[in-house]
Amino acid sequence: MVRNILFDLDGTLLVMKDQELFVKLYLEALCRRFCPVLGVSPKELSHAIWASTEKMFLNDGSSLNREVFWRSFAEIMGKDILERESEFDDFYANEFVYAKQATGVNPYALKAVQTLKEKGYRLILATNPVFPTVATVNRLSWAGIPKDMFELITVYDNSSFCKPNPDYYREIMSKLSILPRDCLMVGNDVDEDMITDNIGMETYIVTDCLENKNNKDYSHFRQGSMEEFYNFAKAMPKVEA
Repeated sequence: MVRNILFDLDGTLLVMKDQELFVKLYLEALCRRFCPVLGVSPKELSHAIWASTEKMFLNDGSSLNREVFWRSFAEIMGKDILERESEFDDFYANEFVYAKQATGVNPYALKAVQTLKEKGYRLILATNPVFPTVATVNRLSWAGIPKDMFELITVYDNSSFCKPNPDYYREIMSKLSILPRDCLMVGNDVDEDMITDNIGMETYIVTDCLENKNNKDYSHFRQGSMEEFYNFAKAMPKVEA
């Protein structure tokens, strides 16, 4: 029986109107804050951010994603950048909100989360852990959902893998001492989220902001809009103690 619900964030709980615009706004805000103080061009800083993010996607589990990112970032930008980590956290707490305009709120997302919480399901925010905690909590707030709805939120401070590596999901299972067969993964990305089908999880693909970069056939997955998922959640049984 499913007792644990894993939710993706971007494009699932948080409406992502235009992902390219989101990235553009994010980098604009980041460069506006840091290029003058670091003495680098937007192109140089953007390259360093993406190259270091790519290292996190390749993480083999030997370090936290945060450690992988800052090790790479320091190799590109110079070791003095390590002294500015708190300034980057401050950016995510404040200027990062500039990218919010590329996102939106789906009221059925909060309704679905609340419904499942009230029924006794353990909820996990299984968002790709390439951001610090403050950035992820802020994006969750943009969706209108309180962070305390979730037992675990995956961020770069507590994760050693990234999607679509199945070990990302296995790490969650290990942290919470749960089994894949007792889990439902709710996401919008055919590659990153529905890979959980391969390790024995139940799945539900939310189609409002569908991501299917490799044009895979996803017809065999349970699917629907967030409103339809909310109705699905209402029909799910209460979790027995």
